[in-house]
Amino acid sequence: MELRLAKDMLPYLTQLTEQFTRYALADVAKMNSSHAMRLYELLCQWRDTGKREVAVKWLRDAFQLGDKYPLFYELKRWVILPAVEQVNEHSPIWVKWDQRKTGRRVSHLVFTFGDKASKKPQTSTSQKRQPKKEASPQGALFGIPRAIIEQNAKPGESYDNAALRLLNESKRKRAST
Repeated sequence: MELRLAKDMLPYLTQLTEQFTRYALADVAKMNSSHAMRLYELLCQWRDTGKREVAVKWLRDAFQLGDKYPLFYELKRWVILPAVEQVNEHSPIWVKWDQRKTGRRVSHLVFTFGDKASKKPQTSTSQKRQPKKEASPQGALFGIPRAIIEQNAKPGESYDNAALRLLNESKRKRAST
């Protein structure tokens, strides 16, 4: 199957390579709550800021809760506390949260978060599986010369993404033969 897009679409497609949330699946693999995984994704979107304030209504929509847990106490007990606990336990970030009231009702949640400081070097499974990103003096990434990357790169694709794609394609070819 081949798909061709008009040049008018190129600016929109190139934004996809810049504006997305990236995290290792190993970070959420041990989480058994979909709310914890979604909370982790939301925090990763704002990882550089270290703080995110969201409306309770918006959070209910993001977690796709619908009419479940109509009282804030229930939402807190069954969704927020377990999600925060799992993110703190199983992910490479720590998170704390606080509530902000408008009148007598809790209207917003404020999440404060950051990377966990580790005393020992991290050797997560995601780091073990990915090849080392090496730039040799000749300008090679992942052992692929830059000239080859430039010849085979797709429009709007970064050197890193093109090199990873080429590396994966060569692995697939070797595995199929």
